[in-house]
Amino acid sequence: MTAHVRATMATPHLDPHQKAQETRRRVLEMAVFMKRENPEHAPSYPRLRDNTPGQAVDMFLALLQDRLPVWLRILDDLMYLVGKGKVSDNLLPIARAGIDYYSEVQSAALPAFTSPTVTVRFREAMRDTELGPMSEVVPLTEYLAAEQRAGRISPEVDPLASARLLLAGCFRHAYYEMFVGVDFVPSRDDSAEEIVRELRLEPQRA
Repeated sequence: MTAHVRATMATPHLDPHQKAQETRRRVLEMAVFMKRENPEHAPSYPRLRDNTPGQAVDMFLALLQDRLPVWLRILDDLMYLVGKGKVSDNLLPIARAGIDYYSEVQSAALPAFTSPTVTVRFREAMRDTELGPMSEVVPLTEYLAAEQRAGRISPEVDPLASARLLLAGCFRHAYYEMFVGVDFVPSRDDSAEEIVRELRLEPQRA
């Protein structure tokens, strides 16, 4: 586990309501930063199909402010399941929720990030508000590490790598579904099962 992840995991936890409010506040800060710094939010920017790039960015940030706190809450709530049920059963709704979340976010992001300027400003805003990928990876890693300490996950499993693989699998399904259509990919439920199964978390029986 990297030093960055260990440091992040050592940070005192807010209660779920406080964390959701904090996440919304940070997304709002991101929106304010981008509006202040990004010239493409100016009302005089040329229209594209009756919608300005600035409006698309606003719609994306509004969706992020609504969906990201819920998604992070789902990941945080995994800690209540440590030692309960089967690990794979606990992760199945997480994988499905991840596919749903990434599908919504990517669909809104496509029309928003048509400009390199918008993309650069968004990266800067994410860095300043600390809402990067680790905000998703850390709670999932914490859960997997806790289950491993309880002996419910094989000692050979790397919790951090497994957390990243699960999230990457969700993102990949959402990406393919968006570009090639639902008829050419497994259902979201089937894909969630495949993602969890491929992690191979359970200890091998002798």
